[in-house]
Amino acid sequence: MTQSSFIVLENGQVFKGESFGAVGETVGEIVFTTGMTGYLETLTDPSYYGQIVVQTFPLIGNYGVIPDDFESSSLKLKAYIVREWCRVPSNFRSKGELNTFLKMHNIIGVCGIDTRELTKIIREFGVMNTKITATVDDIDEILAEIKNYKITDAVQKVCTREISVIKGAPGGYKVVLWDFGAKENIRRELIKRGCEVVTVPAHITAEKIVDLKPDGIMLSNGPGDPADNKDIIKELANLTDSGIPIFGICLGHQLLALAQGAKTAKLKYGHRGANQPVKDLKTGRVYITSQNHGYAVVNDSLPASASISFLNANDGTCEGIEYHNMPAFTIQFHPEASAGPLDTNYLFDRFIDLIREEGLKCR
Repeated sequence: MTQSSFIVLENGQVFKGESFGAVGETVGEIVFTTGMTGYLETLTDPSYYGQIVVQTFPLIGNYGVIPDDFESSSLKLKAYIVREWCRVPSNFRSKGELNTFLKMHNIIGVCGIDTRELTKIIREFGVMNTKITATVDDIDEILAEIKNYKITDAVQKVCTREISVIKGAPGGYKVVLWDFGAKENIRRELIKRGCEVVTVPAHITAEKIVDLKPDGIMLSNGPGDPADNKDIIKELANLTDSGIPIFGICLGHQLLALAQGAKTAKLKYGHRGANQPVKDLKTGRVYITSQNHGYAVVNDSLPASASISFLNANDGTCEGIEYHNMPAFTIQFHPEASAGPLDTNYLFDRFIDLIREEGLKCR
């Protein structure tokens, strides 16, 4: 027998669906993602910390649960909303089905609602707080609870707690992966290129990073409002004169911009999915990218020492920055694209080239 579950939006609208996954109540920030595949990567992406995720694609779970595709070892989202979940997945790599997987990780699920209508509401009203509950008897109390919700300490809740090392190929470069909630595929792409990857926690100092003597620094993706991370921003500013090549992705892109005096702003409903077009301002070429973010660097806030390299072809927001006062470049989208298009995977090679060029300068 199915159990009813209600989705109460901050604007007062209510959806009635069916419960699956873990049973319970939760409050979070509701967002939608448009990916047709990649639900496992979505569920295990630390950037969704504190959020209730809506899948716009109607059938989710059809290829089961595949641990090799996970982006982290745990689930950080608050809840998961789908139109329909597949009860009999079909894939030779599958180790289980979605319902059991959500229960195992204590993630509340809701199915049986019109996710297209819900997505349209989020697009019209913007991202908002939401509660999933078994009853709406006291709607005023629920709305008050929703209004008071705020995502806090997001990066500290998802990052690693200690330094770890994965050895690279002989002669490979040493790259510090500054973990703000890093997706596993960023690490995989560096390892694929022979790098030794030294993963460090978000609270590390610039001095300790320099003491590790890395050839390059990778700034990872992560959750929350970038401007909340004042200590990290301060340490990033201290790296400006280090001369160490830097490559930033998503939150890492935003944090380095803030450290250089730029500003960030919250988008109405963010960019989440595997079909976001970005334009390379040098070549004019448009790439299709995978994205997951709710904030963007304000275009006209960049300092004179930086320039925009990529723009979102839909809304004109900043998607990439080149720095002229240090060997660094950053992007808002995900070149590791797991899951998603591989159009911009070459940017990892560009990072390796930048490390090589800076190393030659030091000889």
